[in-house]
Amino acid sequence: MSSSDSSAIVVFGAGGRAGRAITAEAQRRGIRVTGVVRDPGGHPGLTADRVVAGDVLDSASVAALVRGHGAAVHAVSPASGPEALQRLGVLDDRFFVTAAGALLAGLESSGVPRLIVIGLFANLVDAGGRPLFEDPAVFPPELRRFAVAHTAGLDHLRGAGSPVDWLMLTPPGRLSPDAPRTGGYRTGGDRADGVTLSYADLAVAAVDEIVSPVHHRTRIAVFD
Repeated sequence: MSSSDSSAIVVFGAGGRAGRAITAEAQRRGIRVTGVVRDPGGHPGLTADRVVAGDVLDSASVAALVRGHGAAVHAVSPASGPEALQRLGVLDDRFFVTAAGALLAGLESSGVPRLIVIGLFANLVDAGGRPLFEDPAVFPPELRRFAVAHTAGLDHLRGAGSPVDWLMLTPPGRLSPDAPRTGGYRTGGDRADGVTLSYADLAVAAVDEIVSPVHHRTRIAVFD
C-alpha cells in the first residue's frame, strides 16, 4: 500500500462518545483529525480539525475521505444504546458487514494502511467460550439481533483477506463516559476478562495502536 500521512487520521462516527474521545486523545498527541459524521450541522461542538459529511457504508466516500491520512477509526453505530435501538425501529442486519467491506475497500484503494474498529462487548466470550450475547443474564435478549449484526461485521473483517492492517478493540460492558483518563489499560483476546473501562482510556488504546501498532488483523478486548 502507498505511503500516507501518519500525523493525520480520520474518525468515522466522530459525533459519538467513542469518536469524541478518540478525537481528543489524538489531538492531545499532536495528530490532526478529520471527523466524519452524516450531518456536520447536527454536531456544532465537535473539536476535530476538520468536520465533514461522509457515509461509512459507501466505499467511494470512504476512499475520498481517507486519502492522505495515516489511519482511520470506525466508531459508527446505527444506534448508541437500547433506547436509540428502539427508536431506530428497523435494524439493518448487514450494517456492520457493509461498513467493514466499504472501509477495507476504501482504505485499500487510497493506500491507507491502518484501520481501528470499535467493537461490542456482547460478542466477547465467557469462560466456556460462549458469546456473552447468548447469556440473557448478561445481555438483554431483545438486543441480541444487534449483537449478531455486530458479530457479522467482525466475521467479515476476519475473512476478508485485505491488505489493510485492521484491528478491532472491544471494550467491556461498563464503559464510562465520566471516568477520568488514567492513560492505562489492559488487553486480552476474545475472553471477557474485564468489566470496566473509561471512554478516555479506550481512546488511549486506540491511538496507541495507531501510533505504534502492536496487534494486527485481529480482535482484542480492552479493559482497566
